[in-house]
Amino acid sequence: MTAQTATTKPASAARRFLRDNETILQLLGVTILVIAVMGWLSPSKFLRYYTFESITFTVPELALLSIAIMIAMLTGGIDLSIIGIANLAAVLAGTLFHHMAASGQTAALGPAAVALGVVVALGVGLAAGALNGFLIARVRITPILATLGTSQLFTGLALVLTGGPAIVGFPRDWTFLGNGKLFGVAFPFLLFLVLASAIGFLLSRTPFGTRLMLIGTNAKAAVFAGLNTERIVFQSYLLTGLLASVAGLILSGRTNAAKSDYGVSYLLEAVLVAVLGGTNPAGGRGSVLGVSIAVVALSLLSAGFQILRFSNFLIDFIWGAFLLGVIALNVARARGRG
Repeated sequence: MTAQTATTKPASAARRFLRDNETILQLLGVTILVIAVMGWLSPSKFLRYYTFESITFTVPELALLSIAIMIAMLTGGIDLSIIGIANLAAVLAGTLFHHMAASGQTAALGPAAVALGVVVALGVGLAAGALNGFLIARVRITPILATLGTSQLFTGLALVLTGGPAIVGFPRDWTFLGNGKLFGVAFPFLLFLVLASAIGFLLSRTPFGTRLMLIGTNAKAAVFAGLNTERIVFQSYLLTGLLASVAGLILSGRTNAAKSDYGVSYLLEAVLVAVLGGTNPAGGRGSVLGVSIAVVALSLLSAGFQILRFSNFLIDFIWGAFLLGVIALNVARARGRG
């Protein structure tokens, strides 16, 4: 082997690494830039331990919803019902606790009641995901229309159960899911790390993940390859429903309440995070790591906006414009490569 060949191999490996991880490296750069700019604009308020600790409590629910959107996008679909699923799961759990508690003393309910509530909430997520999967995979309804309809269905059911106002008052152990600490670290953040690692392994290291990507890349080729596309798409929506219900657990645990319209703005943010994290809305490409870094960057940016006293309406406008800009940039980049 010549000296020139030995020099070329590391160079080509470096170029391949940069190409394969281009989105992640860009997101890391954006994250560092956000910290630098916000730290420069308001160093006394932004560069505090409290700011970063509070993000570890608020990031997990949005991150799980974003991963759910990413999984739906991998097949070329989308799940607009994730907020409805999250709220319905929390509302049903809260309704259960209020029926179980004597004289309304829900805070005194023990671990057994909390475990039952978790099972009920996760069951809601699986049932809602199964309904979405059936409508999309079996009935062949377009994902955006199917999940838009089920979103209204889940939200309406939660509204009927609550009568409008929020269900307030959950067991003390339940609030640990959203506000507790384990080994000095926010429990919701630890739960997110475990679930994100499991989903990342599932998508990148198992046949299910490979088949999911193939369906999104070329659905006809997947059929000719002998894949049971109906079953795989159905399973993907089961997974999105489950993740949405976990996000509902964390949100209700953090706020000690559940309502039919909590976290409505999360839907736009979840789509933005998924696309910003390198997910192709047309299917076939996406990574949990990219989505995780993107949600941290956007959460830091959102915290900075709040510290600078930006209006919530202005922030929503910025997120919408940002989403359009990212999609336009991705389309332009894809055309350039083509």
